[in-house]
Amino acid sequence: MWGHHTPMPATECDVVVVGVGGMGSAAAYHLARRGYDVVGLERFDIPHSRGSSHGLTRIIRLPQYEDPAYVPLVRRAYELWDELDAIHSRRLLHRVGSVDVGPDDGESVYAGSKRACEVHDIGHDDLTGAALNERFVGYEFPASYRAVHQSQGGFLHCEQCTVAHVEAAHEHGAAIRAREAVQEWTADEAGVTVHTDRGEYVADRMVVTAGAWTGALLPSLSPLLQPERQVLGWFQPTEPALFEPERFPVFVAEVEEGHFYGFPTYGIPGFKIGKYNHREETGAPSELDREPDREDERLLRAFTERYVPKAAGPTMRLSTCLFTNTPDEDFLLDVHPEYENVVVGAGFSGHGFKFASVVGEILADLAVDGETPHAIDPFRIARFD
Repeated sequence: MWGHHTPMPATECDVVVVGVGGMGSAAAYHLARRGYDVVGLERFDIPHSRGSSHGLTRIIRLPQYEDPAYVPLVRRAYELWDELDAIHSRRLLHRVGSVDVGPDDGESVYAGSKRACEVHDIGHDDLTGAALNERFVGYEFPASYRAVHQSQGGFLHCEQCTVAHVEAAHEHGAAIRAREAVQEWTADEAGVTVHTDRGEYVADRMVVTAGAWTGALLPSLSPLLQPERQVLGWFQPTEPALFEPERFPVFVAEVEEGHFYGFPTYGIPGFKIGKYNHREETGAPSELDREPDREDERLLRAFTERYVPKAAGPTMRLSTCLFTNTPDEDFLLDVHPEYENVVVGAGFSGHGFKFASVVGEILADLAVDGETPHAIDPFRIARFD
């Protein structure tokens, strides 16, 4: 009959992964590698620049000044990144060293980093600001500051990490679909049904790794997930040789202007710089301004001119991304409190990407077994009850 459309049959799978960025691509890979039938749904492109997993580089560092509890996870993350590197055509992990620098006041980035090194017996150099500046002449931090330099730190090529996980997931039979937005979902004992703008999926389990969009998909968790606008800058150094990866480690710096982090030149002309909680602009992802402005640039340039002055040449690029912050800035990694067949990885609070490889493993564990051998008690949802 004219005008009669037979509804498309639902696609059936073992696990549907919603959001295929840094975390979701890793989860899809780990599930597919274990033999599960996986569909990954991404509302934008793979990879894309609308979320939290773009901008070429992300810091990875062994000392975890936030909490020594993160160190075992980052050690496992390194192992998994090296495994992925071995099968991917482009290098993902660049070990250029890491620096955590600031005043020594007991609660600082420096003190937390040193504590993590001591608790987990991580080899490191404890430097004065003066010694740091002498060793890596791109830096000009106050001589009285203290710094932890750790040789295994470095950066990950973040878009390529997503590509590598998706390609590896494909090799194991996963179906990854971009430009497909989830509109609604339901869950009961029988499984999960996901409706998108292109079709319907019926699965035993669902993994939600939708970054700043997670709160909209899981409304009961929305109060714990605050999206925040973040801007990165790239400035062309006046002495470019000082900022090549072989000569300039990644850093986290606690200074009077706030917490900043930076990278050597890689992939884009220029030294890369960001400030945690940039201008403290929060809201729904659709409401946050995607376009960087002069104030964003000024804030990043002011730090660079003061502490990394030989990097403070012409602006090369500005880029916006999103943090999703929890109230305590620790992750959410757990089974959903109301639906035991829904697993969530969210709220990575601006320090999650380095863990994406191990987060994928943890989410696969939770989806399949409901538990994981990894120590994730600090990241359970119940801590907020």
